[in-house]
Amino acid sequence: MRKQSSTNLENEIVINQGCGMAYTLKAIGGRWKPSILWQLVSGTLRYSQLKAVLPNISERILVLQLRELEKDGLVERTVYREVPPKVEYSLSPLGQTLKPVLQVLSNWGDAHRPL
Repeated sequence: MRKQSSTNLENEIVINQGCGMAYTLKAIGGRWKPSILWQLVSGTLRYSQLKAVLPNISERILVLQLRELEKDGLVERTVYREVPPKVEYSLSPLGQTLKPVLQVLSNWGDAHRPL
């Protein structure tokens, strides 16, 4: 997180406001967000299921990335009041609109990544 008075933060805001590509990459970019979103394309998952399909992500980073995705309106978090507590994550209606984008990105990566 950058300081609110940072020139870099000001530049990021200007770029994201003027460029749809930059805004999209900010929302879905990073090491783990695309993988998390890709897993949720298939449907709702519990936290433990996400952790199982992404075994190399630390719990701290998974929580932080899920919070950011939720804050950006791409992921919905549902908490069930039961013992033990149950939390599920799914794509929000806005996140659902990313499905074709994620599919195209996946197809491109499959076709062009080095073997």
